[in-house]
Amino acid sequence: MSHSKIIIHAEIPVKPEFLEEVKALSAATLKPTLEEAGCEVFYQTVKADEPNTLVFFEVFSSQEALDLHMEADYTKVFFAGVKDKLSAKPISTILKQL
Repeated sequence: MSHSKIIIHAEIPVKPEFLEEVKALSAATLKPTLEEAGCEVFYQTVKADEPNTLVFFEVFSSQEALDLHMEADYTKVFFAGVKDKLSAKPISTILKQL
């Protein structure tokens, strides 16, 4: 198993009319994600100057931990639920520690 942390900064632009629905979908993923063995950090925020853009900051202990997260039912429900509710394609950036 790889021991390199996976750090993700994701921006999710939401159509204004779906913001509350998408925020609820996001909230439903928070607790189970934080309970995953490989999840070290999971912050769900919004941009101060763009309140319709959700920003997630996530740290997983390894690629394997991220893969397990992406296969979790609640993660799949989130992605299915936000389909057609976004104003643009999400931007996900993988970061590395210095």
